[in-house]
Amino acid sequence: MFTGIVTDIGTVLELEQRGDLRARIATGYDTAEIEIGASIASDGVCLTVIGLGPDWYEVEISAETVARTNLGGWRKGSRVNLERALRVGDELGGHIVSGHVDGVAEVISAEASGDSTRLTLRAPEALARFIAPKGSVALNGTSLTVNEVTGRDFTVNLIPHTRAVTTWGAVAVGDAVNLEIDTLARYVARLAEAG
Repeated sequence: MFTGIVTDIGTVLELEQRGDLRARIATGYDTAEIEIGASIASDGVCLTVIGLGPDWYEVEISAETVARTNLGGWRKGSRVNLERALRVGDELGGHIVSGHVDGVAEVISAEASGDSTRLTLRAPEALARFIAPKGSVALNGTSLTVNEVTGRDFTVNLIPHTRAVTTWGAVAVGDAVNLEIDTLARYVARLAEAG
């Protein structure tokens, strides 16, 4: 489990197709404290560490994950939002995030709003009903609050701090973004269907 509070920005060093896609990601984390088998959310996708070096870790990414996320768009040099898995006693600063991406949203506009950036994104049709004003979403692994929802489109604000400590400082219209809907929203919708 994760919180959607990004704690490092990694860089894709190598990509290799070996049945599954294998990626080596540079990190500022102390890799001596990471174990093989650990989970690291990489752009919001929970990936298992299969190799370690002095300042990098390696993961294997299944074809299913590539098909359902934006990881197929990674290239050597791509910057990646990173978060280590929660440990008992850690502060829960964002919201509960599983690292199981539900789909890919598209950035359809980015506008200045005071010192913040107001993004409008378009969710896949099947996921739009789970997104509610003042609810939470994880976008590329970042916990964000939804401002407004109109059909499939929803808005979020990026404060300067978020843009500075994540990859959101380089966001552009047309970007494909990993979207994980709030787990609570999913269960509430499921209960409403059953009732």
